[in-house]
Formats: sequence, structure tokens, C-alpha cells
Amino acid sequence: MEYPVQFSVDYPDRRLSRLSTALRIFWVIPIVIVLGTVSGQTWQANYSGGQTVAAGAGGALFLGPLLMIMFRRKYPRWWFDWNLELQRFTNRVGIYLALMDDRYPSTDEHQSVHLDYLYPDAARDLNRWLPLVKWLLAIPHYVVLFFLDIAAFVVVIVVWFAILFTGTYPRGMFDFVEGVIRWNIRVTAYAFILVTDRYPPFRLAR
Repeated sequence: MEYPVQFSVDYPDRRLSRLSTALRIFWVIPIVIVLGTVSGQTWQANYSGGQTVAAGAGGALFLGPLLMIMFRRKYPRWWFDWNLELQRFTNRVGIYLALMDDRYPSTDEHQSVHLDYLYPDAARDLNRWLPLVKWLLAIPHYVVLFFLDIAAFVVVIVVWFAILFTGTYPRGMFDFVEGVIRWNIRVTAYAFILVTDRYPPFRLAR
């Protein structure tokens, strides 16, 4: 049976922009700031006269869905849609930073990122009390992902040089980075977005 969280990125079967790749760490800054304003990030600036704090509203909804699943056996559709669209936007920024697409991330168009959750019937598909311990049950995944994320970071650095010299993203490396992101998304959807009770598989593939 197909896992209820699906993620894929279109492989860029074309020459990627060497200039965009070389300057990616700088060009991504504006859209990261935009993402921060809707994902609940907080920035603090210090200066000689004191300090100022800027906070972004929003962020993924966790406590609200948890309480509704526990006490009302429902997952409000608009909360589900918000979490899904926020994760889509976050991953468009993520794959841009990972050099998997040289098109600037859109705030609303899906572009090359395909992420879908199956909307759950909370009364039928979700256990009332399981959300309280999902984050704990996912600990084995955290351990594996710690090492996979480090490996993916190293691969992206290697890819940066590969694109500068060849203009292409090696397919095997692309599939690996895509798989690591997919694994992270499955764990997030299970333990924190709470859209499924099916335990995430230990694999990179779809």
C-alpha cells in the first residue's frame, strides 16, 4: 500500500545556471526571509542602544490539531491545508538551496516540487491518543536522519562544484538528496503534522 505522504522533485534534465548556482547562498536570502515571516521564525538584532526583536507569525500547526484529534476526533480541513501549503513552500525553498532547481522559489506555484498528504478521516484513521507519543516513537528516525542529513549536506557541496564545471546535477546524487528530504517529510508528517498513524518506512525511495 502506498504511504499517505508522497514527495518528489522533477529532475532538471537540462543545463543549470552556473551563475545562479555560484551565488545561491546569497540569492536565497530574500525568500528565506519571506518564509520566516510565515513559519513563526524570530530574529533578534543587537545594537549599542539596546536590542530589537522581529517575529514572524504562523508556523506549522501542531497543538491545535493534536487537541482536536484527542477531544473532537477531527482534523479541521483548513488547518490541514495550511500545514500542507506551508510544507510545500518550505520544500521549494529547500530544494532551491540544495541546487535541485535553479528557478527562484514561488510562494504559491508548485514548480518542480510535488508534495501531497492524504486528508485523514480523524475518527476512522487516527488514534485519539497516539499523537501524544508519536514524537517519541520517531526517535529511531531522528538518529538515522542525523547521519543522512550530514551526508546530504556533503553531497550538495560536491554537487555545487559539479554544476559549476558541468552544468548538470548528477542523477545519483539528485536521487539521494531527494530521498533524504522525502524521509524527513514523512517523519515530520507522522510525528508533528499528525496526518497519518502509519509509521514512516526506513527508506529513501517513494
